[in-house]
Amino acid sequence: MPTQKTNQSLKTEQPIGIFDSGIGGLTVAHAIHQLMPAETLVYFGDTAHLPYGEKSTAAIKSYSLHIADFLLKHKCKIIVIACNTASAIAWKVVHDHVGSKIDVINVIDPVVNAVVKSKAKHVGVIGTNNTVKTNVYADKILEANNMLQVSSLATPLLAPMIEEGFFNNKISKTIINDYLSRPKLKNIDSLILACTHYPLIKSEIESYYKGKATIIDSAEIVAQHVKQVLQNKKLLNKGEARKHHFFVSDYTQSFEKSTRFFFKGKIKLELQNIWKAF
Repeated sequence: MPTQKTNQSLKTEQPIGIFDSGIGGLTVAHAIHQLMPAETLVYFGDTAHLPYGEKSTAAIKSYSLHIADFLLKHKCKIIVIACNTASAIAWKVVHDHVGSKIDVINVIDPVVNAVVKSKAKHVGVIGTNNTVKTNVYADKILEANNMLQVSSLATPLLAPMIEEGFFNNKISKTIINDYLSRPKLKNIDSLILACTHYPLIKSEIESYYKGKATIIDSAEIVAQHVKQVLQNKKLLNKGEARKHHFFVSDYTQSFEKSTRFFFKGKIKLELQNIWKAF
């Protein structure tokens, strides 16, 4: 993942911008907050258009560019695309659009690097239809090490199920077990959760495998990568975090509930329609 030269106009106290189609990116935001509590976050959940996994390529690129501009206006010093689908489809256009000003981090490359350095031999990948269709994980992993075996499976029901609050119950267990028992994932030793929603069902996935497969959660890996980039650019905040801002393009009760789960205390969602220019 290419990075830019340090922009001398950026200040350490500026916020980290993060976006996703919904609540999934909160897993990444939470990991970043845990690792770097001094950093201020500006999060945009595009709940009006979720799930991105079922949207066209053109739409995802358009949404992502609009959100990137929105985060720039909020003076973010780095942008994290906390969505696998947007990372696979729109990272390059966002990078080309704002990359001369700030770094744009996707959630795919840090995970691929971690997998290639691991002891994995047969890697499973589960994600949305769009993410799996791009074959981005398999292509990048095999480009780095063509001795690995990669098996990808689209699991389109999982993200909307999580958005509706159906996890850690009988419904989610039935759906998860049905997907994971598919022949495509037979004999894997590692499983990439290629959707930032999926860490919310990580315990259920681990329960299915009972230690027979390593579950690779992107949130902590991406947080470590973001910290490294900020350190390299001398942009880590040395003061205290200011007020975090959580914007949504459409209010949903599940989003507010999830935000308060990850960020203790009262979090006020800010409704923001950035699509007026469409």
